[in-house]
Amino acid sequence: MFISSPAFPNRTPVLKPYTCMGENISPPLEFGDLPPETKSLVLIVEDRDATPVPWIHWLVFNIPPNTTTVSAGSIPAGGTEGIANGGTHGYEGPCPKYFHGTHHYHFQLFALNVVLDLPASADKTHVAASMKEHVIDSATLVGLCEGTKAEAETS
Repeated sequence: MFISSPAFPNRTPVLKPYTCMGENISPPLEFGDLPPETKSLVLIVEDRDATPVPWIHWLVFNIPPNTTTVSAGSIPAGGTEGIANGGTHGYEGPCPKYFHGTHHYHFQLFALNVVLDLPASADKTHVAASMKEHVIDSATLVGLCEGTKAEAETS
């Protein structure tokens, strides 16, 4: 199973259009080699370097398993956007003006053997609990973003 983006290779910088310093739209994505028993997909975009806890930048669940591409600035067709950490639905791109150092953005794709019975008001905690026993495979694409916040401002 894989997740990739034609906009940036794994472990390279997320380009400006996909950050708050640009258009702040989601990057194009490609999925493939899913297990045949996949009933739905979950996409979680998470900044694990955010403190004090990882920041959820995008949460989409119940993506149909026949989804192979997602256009830039689009929700995966048929998927349900959950609540990201900003308390909103939708993609929240990396925002380097709020941090310094390199942050790693994990675009995580999970193949499930069920369709989740959750409302659009679900957040990562609810989605993770519901999918816990149903993950049959997963893949991750990591995008990097270098913070621009001055060191002096963080003390």
